[in-house]
Amino acid sequence: MSLPLNLGRVSLRRLRAEDLRDFQAYRQDPEVARYQGWSAQGDEQALAFLNEMAVAPALLPGVWFQIGIAAAGSDRLLGDIGVRVHEDGQRAEIGFSLARAAQGQGLAREAVQGLLTELLFARPGLSQVQGITDARNRASLALLQRLGFVEQERWHTEFKGEPCVEIGLLLTRR
Repeated sequence: MSLPLNLGRVSLRRLRAEDLRDFQAYRQDPEVARYQGWSAQGDEQALAFLNEMAVAPALLPGVWFQIGIAAAGSDRLLGDIGVRVHEDGQRAEIGFSLARAAQGQGLAREAVQGLLTELLFARPGLSQVQGITDARNRASLALLQRLGFVEQERWHTEFKGEPCVEIGLLLTRR
């Protein structure tokens, strides 16, 4: 995997210790965190996570890996994309977070599209990518659908103490 990956207005790169302030700003924003599987953490834990991701082997099957989404001009961290390649090497799952100030500008779409075409579907044998989102997270659902993901299933569950409907979507390599 080749990072950084320059995509135009954003780049995909490794997370690093210098990202702590920006990382914490969006990860501690209740609106950004509302539909995310992660929970806000203190600076010490967040810094340990950033340091781990800075050197962790990228896209090892069975292990989640976070990739930073950075503004192309300033390299300032805007969000991140979590990726887990399944043990079979044929499928992957993604999830993404973007700072509220960066939302609604097409930046997440640019980042996820770049991840799909330049990194995931460039891997030999990887043919499907899954995204799972809360039905109430309309922006995430719309983004996945615009990228060609197709709904596969829905299930009722509880998430962060609230009843919800989760939607599993799938994108198959063309």
